[in-house]
Amino acid sequence: MRNASVVTEFILLGIPHTQDLETVLFVLFLTFYVFTLVGNLLILLAIASSARLHTPMYFFLCELSVCDIFFPSVSSPKMLFYLSGYSRAISYAGCVSQLFFYHFLGCTECFLYTVMAYDRFVAICHPLRYQVIMSPRVCAILASGTSFFGCVQATFLTTLTFQLPYCGPNEVDYFFCDIPVMLKLACADTAALEMVGFISVGLMPLSCFLLILASYSRIVYSILQIRSAEGQRHAFSTCSAHLTAILLFYMPVVLIYLRPTPSPLLDATVQVLNNLVTPMLNPLIYSLRNKEVKSSLRKVLHQLGFLPEHL
Repeated sequence: MRNASVVTEFILLGIPHTQDLETVLFVLFLTFYVFTLVGNLLILLAIASSARLHTPMYFFLCELSVCDIFFPSVSSPKMLFYLSGYSRAISYAGCVSQLFFYHFLGCTECFLYTVMAYDRFVAICHPLRYQVIMSPRVCAILASGTSFFGCVQATFLTTLTFQLPYCGPNEVDYFFCDIPVMLKLACADTAALEMVGFISVGLMPLSCFLLILASYSRIVYSILQIRSAEGQRHAFSTCSAHLTAILLFYMPVVLIYLRPTPSPLLDATVQVLNNLVTPMLNPLIYSLRNKEVKSSLRKVLHQLGFLPEHL
């Protein structure tokens, strides 16, 4: 019987078909990563420094920014490390950690978008009861719940993947450890586990998406009942940023995990967009359409000395 712990490290081969592009990719991904960190830190500072933004909607936006800081940090530092010419090796424990935290943060964001949709539903459909329903205690429970259930889902998927024996080969044909590429390296029949993983990975986002759809169906109905055009415009503007972020989040999930026929290059391209570009765009999406966030950001930039006082 072969020992399941023979493989002690894996070799990350990187993005398929990008040989001799290491320098270009390093500069590009480093730029994305730095902008992601800076943008989300500025959102956190803007919300923390403005008492007007201490509301449930911005509390959940803070949690999203925290996720968007850590989510690309799961794979980007190692990717930048080997793109700059260093070792592509990653330990077995490092690979397990990458897969766990990637799905933990991704699932947490998925649940968080659902909670944010519910927050908008309460704000628009039940405005007089908003402060009572979305009390600080309820917000804390909802925020903790997103992380708890994200951890449960990630633990299940990680255990499902690494309870298989890995006895060689150890070359991961990807830029980080994820379920589809790891199952290819297992020294066992993975057909049943692939089906369980497919159902699990598909069912959770689908359930969240249906809840979001239900919330926004009620929101649209309520907005259409508003008689003033200005009122309708304001209500739609508070939801448009969230809807844009949801689309950017769900499209990569569908393309990567729910297609019957995988394409390594397409999967890697979409994954890079999901890991680096979407977290970088979220601060722009939520600030450009929001006057209060823009005003608070301007004050933060003034205090940091990045903007002159007359702007």
